[in-house]
Amino acid sequence: MTVEIVDTTVRDGNQSLWSATGLTTPDVLAIAPTMDRVGFRALDFTSSTHMAVSVRFHREDPWERLRLVSEAMPNTPLNLITTGMRFISWVPAGEDVMRLSFRLAVRNGIRRFQIADPSNDPASLVRLARMIREEGANEVVVGLTYSISPVHTHEYYAERARAVAGSEDIDRLYLKDPGGLLTPDAVRELIPAFIAAVDPRPVELHSHCTIGLGPLAYVEGLRAGVRTLHTAVAPVASGTSNPPCEATLRNLEAEGLTHGLDTEALAEVSEYFRTLAADRGLPLGAPAEYDAAYYRHQMPGGMVTTTRRMLAEVGRPELFEAVLDEVTRVREEMGYPIMVTPISQFVATQATMNVIGGDRWRDVSDEMVRYFHGHFYEPPARVDSEVADRVLSSPRAAELSRVEPLGLEGARERFGAGISDEELLLRLTMPAEQVDAMVAARGEPAAAPRSARDPVVRLLRELARRESLSYVRVEKDDDLVVWRRAA
Repeated sequence: MTVEIVDTTVRDGNQSLWSATGLTTPDVLAIAPTMDRVGFRALDFTSSTHMAVSVRFHREDPWERLRLVSEAMPNTPLNLITTGMRFISWVPAGEDVMRLSFRLAVRNGIRRFQIADPSNDPASLVRLARMIREEGANEVVVGLTYSISPVHTHEYYAERARAVAGSEDIDRLYLKDPGGLLTPDAVRELIPAFIAAVDPRPVELHSHCTIGLGPLAYVEGLRAGVRTLHTAVAPVASGTSNPPCEATLRNLEAEGLTHGLDTEALAEVSEYFRTLAADRGLPLGAPAEYDAAYYRHQMPGGMVTTTRRMLAEVGRPELFEAVLDEVTRVREEMGYPIMVTPISQFVATQATMNVIGGDRWRDVSDEMVRYFHGHFYEPPARVDSEVADRVLSSPRAAELSRVEPLGLEGARERFGAGISDEELLLRLTMPAEQVDAMVAARGEPAAAPRSARDPVVRLLRELARRESLSYVRVEKDDDLVVWRRAA
C-alpha cells in the first residue's frame, strides 16, 4: 500500500517555527522545481494570513507568488487553507467576498483547498465546500479540528464526520490536530470512524510535534488505515511544527508500506531549508519532550511561537508561562472554543492583556467583543456569565453589537475602477498603507534569495567536515576558490 505525503514546509512549518515571516517569494521560487520533483500529493502552500504576511512584511504581491510557484510546480497541486467566512481581516466576510477570494485563488494557481472552520459546524463546512467547488477548485478537503474539552468527545467528532459525508462537494476528510494533542489511543478510535463515514473517499491526518506525539499519532494512523499524512522537511519540522517527512518515510516503511517520493530530491529540499535557516538565523525544529501540562492550554504550534515573540517585543518574555496558564482560564470562560485561527489569536491576546494589565478582562479587543456577541459562531459550551457581562458592558460593545460583513458593494467606487480584482480584495481587507507599499515595490528588482549561494556554502561546509583535508583549490575559467583549514 502506498502512502501519500502532503508537504507543509512553506506554510505550516514556516508558521510554526518562523512565525510565517521567514520566507519570501524568491526563497520559495528558488526551490520550487526541486520540490515539484519530490512527488508530494500536494503542497500546503498558503492561507489568507500568509498572503497578508507577504504584503505586510515583504511588500510582495501574494497573488504573484501563487502564479510563479504554480508555474514552477506543474505536477504538484498548491493548497490554500481557509478557516471559514473570513479573508485576511478578522471581520467576517460576506459570501460575495469569499467567492471572489476562492475564484481568484483558483485563477492564480491554487488547485486544492483545505477547510478548517473552527466551529466544526457541519452546515458551515458543507456550505464552504459547495462555494469552493462552484468557484473552480479541483479538490476540496474538509477538516475537523481536534480539541479536548468536556464538549469535544470522540462521539462529537464521529457525529460530525458522518454529517459532512453526505456532501458531494467534499473529496477528502482530514483530522486536523493543530495542537499536537492526539494520542495513539485517540487515533485508534477516531480514524476508523472517519474512514467509515466517508469511504471510499480518503482520510488524511495532520498533527504537530509540540509535545512529541505527532510521529506516534502518524504510525497509529497508518495502522488504522490512513494513507495520506502531512509532514514538513526535517529542518522545518518537529518542535511546534509537523512531523518530519524523512522520519515519517522510515516509519511507514517499517510498517510494511511504501511511498512514491524521490528521496534524492527530498534531500535537496531539506538541505536548502537547512542552509536558509542557518543563513537567516532562523531556528531549526528539534524534538520536543512530552509535557502533560500542555493539555491545559492547547495552543497550536504557530501561536506558541507568536506569543513568545509578542512578549519579547513588549519586553516581558518572563511572563510566557503565566500567559499559558491564563490561556487555560480564558478558554474555559469563553466556552471552550477550539484553539485554531482566528480564535487562538483572540485567546492568546486576551490572556496576554490579562497578565500584563493585572485586571482581568478590563481591556478587550474588538474581536473579543464580537466573539461574545456571537458574530463568529456559537461557542461549544456556555460562556462564563460574569465575564460575558463585563465584556458586553465595555464602551465598544454597543457599537459592535451589529456586525456588517465585508462586502463588495461599493468597493470599486472606493478603491478605483482601474485596479485588478486581486488588488481590490487586498485593499478591502488590509490597511491602505501596506497595500500602497506593496504596489510601490512592484517596480523594484526582486531580491535574490540567499539560496543562490547554496552550492558554494555546501561545498565549504562539507570540506570543513573532512578533517583529512587541509587545502583545496577549485578553478574554472576566471573563477577561483581557495580553501585552507585554519591552523
